Amino acid sequence: MSALDDNIQKAEAHLARFRAEGVQNLINGESVPAQSGDTFESITPVDLSTLCSVAKGGAADIDAAAQAAHAAFPAWRDMPGKDRRALLHGIADAIVARAEEIAFTECMDTGQSLRFMSKAALRGAANFRFFADQAPAARDGNSSYAPGQINVSSRSPIGPVGVITPWNTPFMLSTWKIAPALASGCTVVHKPAELSPLSARLLVEIAHEAGLPAGVWNTVNGIGEDAGKALSEHPLIKAIAFVGESNTGSHIMRQGADTLKRVHFELGGKNPVVVFADADLERAADAAVFMIYSLNGERCTSSSRLLVERSIHDAFCALVAKKAANITLGHPLDTDTTIGPLIHPVHEEKVLSYMQVARDEGATIATGGEKAGGALANGCWVKPTLFTNANNRMRIAQEEIFGPVLTAIAFDSEDDALALANDVQYGLAGYLWTADSNRAMRFSDRMDVGMVWVNSENLRHLPTPFGGTKNSGIGRDGGDWSFDFYMETKNVCFATDAHRVPKLGG
Repeated sequence: MSALDDNIQKAEAHLARFRAEGVQNLINGESVPAQSGDTFESITPVDLSTLCSVAKGGAADIDAAAQAAHAAFPAWRDMPGKDRRALLHGIADAIVARAEEIAFTECMDTGQSLRFMSKAALRGAANFRFFADQAPAARDGNSSYAPGQINVSSRSPIGPVGVITPWNTPFMLSTWKIAPALASGCTVVHKPAELSPLSARLLVEIAHEAGLPAGVWNTVNGIGEDAGKALSEHPLIKAIAFVGESNTGSHIMRQGADTLKRVHFELGGKNPVVVFADADLERAADAAVFMIYSLNGERCTSSSRLLVERSIHDAFCALVAKKAANITLGHPLDTDTTIGPLIHPVHEEKVLSYMQVARDEGATIATGGEKAGGALANGCWVKPTLFTNANNRMRIAQEEIFGPVLTAIAFDSEDDALALANDVQYGLAGYLWTADSNRAMRFSDRMDVGMVWVNSENLRHLPTPFGGTKNSGIGRDGGDWSFDFYMETKNVCFATDAHRVPKLGG
């Protein structure tokens, strides 16, 4: 038996219970079907076969979950931070113990390759451990002094919150949002993306098996227009944390307006990687290739625009094209695979539509530009693609394609590069490659994005802020920034002198 066959066999063993039982909602610690009895089918993008049926939750299910989160909130809020820390570390331990199951399930559910998903559980566990360790001090504020007064601030959890997560790397992104919510003392109603429900079910099960009290974390599956809308509008839900498309973020903001919901959005990106002629070009090429073609290009921080100084543009693009053409497409459970199938046929169709857009706009397809054939033809594989001879007004340079597709544009000067980098509706991330430290400081300071990586690709440090500007989002994740979203700040002023109190009415 080959290693791939062995992995497929293991994956089928992990999927067997989902195939037999489907995916239910988990509300108040109990596994329950949708109140309507409705379900929908979850397919694998590997061959478009059905993985299992999934409870199709709606407004009644969201209401039950919100009521459970509301009832559980006082006890969870008042639990000492050190006790929440112990529980969250227990969840992290349980995630690590089931790392293979999580990885294999996510590969089949999303099409992401095992090469990257093998680390998903460990990343998720690291998120829980990091925020768990912050729990004992989450309510701490500060003190300030002024003549005749002492001010003391503190923080408290905002209440039940809604978390809506996407289908790209859903396990890790769910932990990234839910771990700080729980550490702060909030209770949670989680609505996973309908295209990737399996690992969300594993995650909430793991949490309850580790001892999380009933009602603290509830998961309701369903379609965004029904379950997602009901969650955004529910009066008991105090805030919505959402990762996904910018247009969906706008809908959520409108839906939450009547109840004055706090929102935190991590949205789309059209992130530039800017390469100057003085950079280490081999490393820059490797970084550019990694940041657009890893994770099937389905990542918010992908470097989907390649801005290259004109003197090296042609040679650098040829190097990138050569590397892209050598990337291995294959079954996501094959350890040699870098690019697996895209999440769903509808998304594959969207990505492939940009190949004709590029031709119509006059760009050149230097490599890729088509669906993979042969043994991969029945799934959603798209070859890694590089567009050249492009300009920044083209749709391929302005719109988020969210696949293994890179658009290269030449620039003539630093000012030209900066103008190109900033001239999109998004502002999530930027990548800069140069040997000139003064330029690096100057250029990164003027980029209109939330995050910049200089001579690196997406190095993450959990205490640092993560988020974007413009249409890429509202708010920041990471470190204390996460707690600022999930908590309210209160200031108490103590008068230390008998200051004059104004007299009115006698």
